Amino acid sequence: MTDDDLSAGILRRPYLLATVGSCALVFMVAFEAMAVTTIMPRVGRELDGLELYALAFAAPLATSVVGMVVAGNWADRRGPAGPLYASVVLFAAGLLIAGTALSMPVFVAGRFVQGLGGGAMTVALYVVIARAYPARLLAKMFAAFAAVWVVPSMVGPFAAGVVAELVGWHWVFLGVVVLVVPALAMTVPALRQMRGPAGSTSRAVPWNFGRIGWAVLAGVAVLAVNLSGQVPAAGWLIAVAALLAALFAVRPLVPRGTLTAGRGLPSVILLRGVVSAAFFGAEVYMPYLLTERYGFSPAFAGLAITGSALAWATSSGIQGRWGARISNEVAIKVGTWLVLAVLLLELAAVLFAWPPLPAIICWTFGGAGMGLMFPRLSTMTIGLSEPDAQGFNSSALSISDSIGSALALAMAGMIFNLLAAGYGFGGVFALTALIAAVGLLVSPRATAAVAGSRPAVLAPK
Repeated sequence: MTDDDLSAGILRRPYLLATVGSCALVFMVAFEAMAVTTIMPRVGRELDGLELYALAFAAPLATSVVGMVVAGNWADRRGPAGPLYASVVLFAAGLLIAGTALSMPVFVAGRFVQGLGGGAMTVALYVVIARAYPARLLAKMFAAFAAVWVVPSMVGPFAAGVVAELVGWHWVFLGVVVLVVPALAMTVPALRQMRGPAGSTSRAVPWNFGRIGWAVLAGVAVLAVNLSGQVPAAGWLIAVAALLAALFAVRPLVPRGTLTAGRGLPSVILLRGVVSAAFFGAEVYMPYLLTERYGFSPAFAGLAITGSALAWATSSGIQGRWGARISNEVAIKVGTWLVLAVLLLELAAVLFAWPPLPAIICWTFGGAGMGLMFPRLSTMTIGLSEPDAQGFNSSALSISDSIGSALALAMAGMIFNLLAAGYGFGGVFALTALIAAVGLLVSPRATAAVAGSRPAVLAPK
């Protein structure tokens, strides 16, 4: 390593192009994840497929779990270059399929492929950074990744709404495709200068087909829950069976005791999935509620999500700066209570036909609650992990996010389609409030072992 390499930062040579390219790829994944929330009501109406509304969100979450597991195993075996190239191709292919779809089933198929590529891309990029950058720059790179997640959260929903109104929702997907290739090209220098993992040996890492198989089963089970509503006679029976299968398949992918809320790390992982399920299971219906009931345009409906994202970033920054003055226990308890209170208020707004402004303001406080607790759950996961288990536990945290959100979306979709005459939104908020209440029960077990520990400062998301 040269003296120039030692003095360089992430925005200086030889890392500048790799930094910009990697952050651009993460930005595109984040933008699509946030932007689609705003345009989905319009997509569903134009493609005559509102019954598949929840599936369009759950599909990429389910397939991302498979992408994460396969990419991680592949990167351990042969390095991250192969999985990164493959993931970018899949992500771009999913965008093309969704952006050119003329029917809702084709659109959902594009979302399947997009999620598979997006999940794999995230894991591959993390390995690229770990092997191409010196240890002193890793924290800065991961902070940069966190920052590029926040920006799409703030501008993505509104920007997607504007694009949908001006040139059509198709370009929310197709416009991103043209940016993928140059972003990937900028990461090539990083791929060329990669080193092997620290402490590696010449022994080849085998394919972990067992773990991949469990990930596939979990994804299929989640999708079965979503599709069960299309079977009128036995839909609920299929849903229950698929839900049990999903939980069974997740067990090998998370630490022992996670599903039974074991004290410490298992409950931290479980709580992350529960609060994700509560918040994101409701969030995707907020633009739908504002456009369907209050006649908002897609752009202005997206502002509700933007306000929540700003509150998320703000409260996340506050808890980071205050450090030990806000304990893990307080941050998680207050955050969970905020999310539960907001969901109950949204339920009241729907049932009692409140005007839209209270609903939008309430949702902003929901984002604040998530920003308060989410970084602490990430910090606690790393702090409670042995060094040789940090990768597995970090992966488990992401899997808990995805599976929790996907299952909540599946159940919310079934309830929304079942309840007619305008009660569907009320059913969604009632379900997610119940899930948040479960999170309130789990939170003491998550903080029991580490209530007095000094929290580390972590980037927002």
